[in-house]
Amino acid sequence: MNPTAPAARQLARARAAFVLVHGAWHSSAQWAATLRELARLGAAGYAVDLPGHGLDGPLPGGYLLPGQPGLLTEKSPLASVTMDECAEAVLETLSLARHHHRVVLVAHSAGGGPAALAAERAPELVDALVHLSAFVPVGRPRFLDYVEAPENATSRGHSLSLGDSAALGAVRINPLSPDPAYVEQLRLAYYQDTPRDRFGRWRAALGTDVPLAVTSTPVTLTAERWGSIPRTFLRCADDQALTPAVQDLMIAEADRAMPARPFTVRTLPGGHSPFAARPAELAAALLA
Repeated sequence: MNPTAPAARQLARARAAFVLVHGAWHSSAQWAATLRELARLGAAGYAVDLPGHGLDGPLPGGYLLPGQPGLLTEKSPLASVTMDECAEAVLETLSLARHHHRVVLVAHSAGGGPAALAAERAPELVDALVHLSAFVPVGRPRFLDYVEAPENATSRGHSLSLGDSAALGAVRINPLSPDPAYVEQLRLAYYQDTPRDRFGRWRAALGTDVPLAVTSTPVTLTAERWGSIPRTFLRCADDQALTPAVQDLMIAEADRAMPARPFTVRTLPGGHSPFAARPAELAAALLA
């Protein structure tokens, strides 16, 4: 056995960086445990806050008030956020990470749209793509096209949206809902395998709104740019938000459209949010 091999692997990891893009209602904060595990394994990580998300993200005016007045009707403070602005936030972080030897762009769920658009615009900044149960805008250009597909009909996320999304300018949920049935549906959709004693903290950290543009703006990708980047799809085997069937549909349609470089597909156990349930396993899968 070559005694220098472990040191060589450690050096290679230290020269790699993972840029992590969150999904709907999440933020960079939800990646914290995964970033720690990546660091433990010798890799760097950068977590993106998409516009309107994170600690500085605005909330509907009545959300934190007793009775949550206006939650179903108040126009979202994120209504004007565009897909272009979201992609620019990803590009800014990719530029910061570019001094590393290798940059891996990782997108979760609805974050697949902004991440894919960023990679299309600057493929030279990305050495590899990872879609973690994430939207792939190749076969169908809008996230909604897959969310509403028959293959996703059993998703538990469908019943969580509140109000008229078009009027609100956002897809709105209520993480602080006083309705136990609603809260349980939220848990089953996104955190069904996260320990129950931690679910309350994860739920409280969610935002209320994802800009409508993130779900409804068409994203156009080309084989010459986005399609030139090696890519992996990490399937979540028991996903209750984006079902395994719709994950497989996105993979199949992308591979048919861009057959020269198909997805490498790996399956992770559990639900939609492995960064909450099993961050060490997720970090190991990313490094693999």
